[in-house]
Amino acid sequence: MPEEEIPRKKGVALPIAISWFIFAYLYFSIVEWKLLGFMDFFNKILIGRWLDFLIFSLWSIPLFYLTYLMASYAGDKSKLYGLRPVIDYLPIIKKPKGHVQFKEKMIWTISVLLLYFGLTNIYIYGVDQQKVVDLFASFRAIMAGASGSLMHLGIGPIVTASIIMQLFVGAKIFNIDLTKEEDKAIYQGTQKLLVVIMIFVEAVPQVFGYLQPSNAFVSGLNSFAPGYGDFLAKLIIVLQLFFGSYLVFLMDELVSKWGIGSGISLFIAAGVSQAIFTGTINWIPSNETMPVSLSNPPSGCIPKAVYMLQNMSAAQLFGGGIERILFAPPNPIIALLGTTLIFFLVAYAQSTKIEIPLAHERARGARGRYPIKLMYSSNIPVILTSALLANVAMWSMLFWSNPTLSKVPLLGHNPWIGQYPTPEQAQQWGIQPTTPIGGLAYYLNRVRGLAYWLLPLMNPQMYYQVFTYQTYWQLVAHVIVFVSFMIGMSILFAKFWIETANMNAKAIAKQIQSSGMQIPGFRRSPAVLERILNKYIPAVTILSGFLIGALAAFADLIGTVGNTSGTGVLLTVGIFIQFYEAMGREQLMEMHPVIRQFFE
Repeated sequence: MPEEEIPRKKGVALPIAISWFIFAYLYFSIVEWKLLGFMDFFNKILIGRWLDFLIFSLWSIPLFYLTYLMASYAGDKSKLYGLRPVIDYLPIIKKPKGHVQFKEKMIWTISVLLLYFGLTNIYIYGVDQQKVVDLFASFRAIMAGASGSLMHLGIGPIVTASIIMQLFVGAKIFNIDLTKEEDKAIYQGTQKLLVVIMIFVEAVPQVFGYLQPSNAFVSGLNSFAPGYGDFLAKLIIVLQLFFGSYLVFLMDELVSKWGIGSGISLFIAAGVSQAIFTGTINWIPSNETMPVSLSNPPSGCIPKAVYMLQNMSAAQLFGGGIERILFAPPNPIIALLGTTLIFFLVAYAQSTKIEIPLAHERARGARGRYPIKLMYSSNIPVILTSALLANVAMWSMLFWSNPTLSKVPLLGHNPWIGQYPTPEQAQQWGIQPTTPIGGLAYYLNRVRGLAYWLLPLMNPQMYYQVFTYQTYWQLVAHVIVFVSFMIGMSILFAKFWIETANMNAKAIAKQIQSSGMQIPGFRRSPAVLERILNKYIPAVTILSGFLIGALAAFADLIGTVGNTSGTGVLLTVGIFIQFYEAMGREQLMEMHPVIRQFFE
């Protein structure tokens, strides 16, 4: 729809412009920590600090322009239709016009996977890799990507945008009917626009303190533009992060339309599989600068166990050596057993289903079944929950330690939101600087195995180092809050996902009806189908959200090899099973083209 055809209230532009100037005044007043007068604001900010004002304008004006597009829309549809002038110009991957052969889909999928691995090994140009702080360290396996590379942000912006859109649609803030093709296109286009915004929202704060440009890079740019070397260096790093993150988004879209399965799922499975593989057989010690010894054994689960059993005396083994092999990080035996257990539990849950018998309306003898799986909501709820936790960890640390955000009133350096150790404290306590030690971020931080909670609770004297920054009851509350949050949010996101992905009873009834199938013994009507499906789908949705959240939390409590997190292992197993089933469907459609109509 061209811009001139979109009905608008032009008078909205003036109050939005005034709001922008008020916002600029308040923003710089907060930065200056004083109430600026009008002339002070004009002389000191607009003229004296024109570069800061230019940077502020570059990110704030587009946001207010998007606000104008939505607020000025005067049509009878959702306000999101006002964003059409921007959405229509976003790069997209076009859908194939016809059916894509299975062999071609496999080629596209494998090619994208190889490109992803290649990009994870291309480091951001100009960044001092020795000073990189990974804000997603605890969630790196499921956020995909690699720290300090073009894939540094991983799938974070994509999943965060999905969370926001699902919450808005689920709360009926946007008047969108996802069963209509036009509304669905607007929803997807708005989500793409939100991905672009979230890339900058996550990239810009990280450049200030966590992805620092190297001194040589800044000096080189200073010789080219004296006085602006640091600004240009950070700008170049942000642009590289944008390029890598948006490329991930396009690759995900490419796999979804031209390949098999989902690109996001493919990247998660690839990263987790790599971590599990290295965590199992890696013979390199944790401290690479020191030789292999009993105090610095190989970091892989199997080499570590073999080395310690070969080099420990009987007295050492029964004096704590066996406990080290079984429970002590990195990669204890219990982590490998826990990973294997989760594999079988998820495989069993994925295969459990209820099958509703179907018969073709015209072709007698043509029968089938519609499966409603126990894991009906798939892996999406736990992906969204983990992404939410990752964002809590990232923003809490930014508000605690970022030079600018830490000064924001109420949020900045607030121990209730999240408290983090100094580098000296982290080294003394044997934890990472990104590990929260207080506030909301502490209670929502994932538990990393038995050695971090159960063994210290059973024997506080032996594991005293765990209580250097937390009390006994804080640790108990941490475990309870983390498990409850994982389960509760997984149920909530499962319900939202079923609605937004057109997997509710109404949408499935229409899908079955359009394929010419019906339930034997019942009148052929979408209302009848919907009523029957409503007996199963809502209950299974809640149950699947509960189970997938509980399994992910359970795996974290046991511990996983490669420190991939329970969510990562659960996702990977589920992704492999779904990928195998998707391959089976593709091959079935190749053999029987008539069946293709049902899946498409």
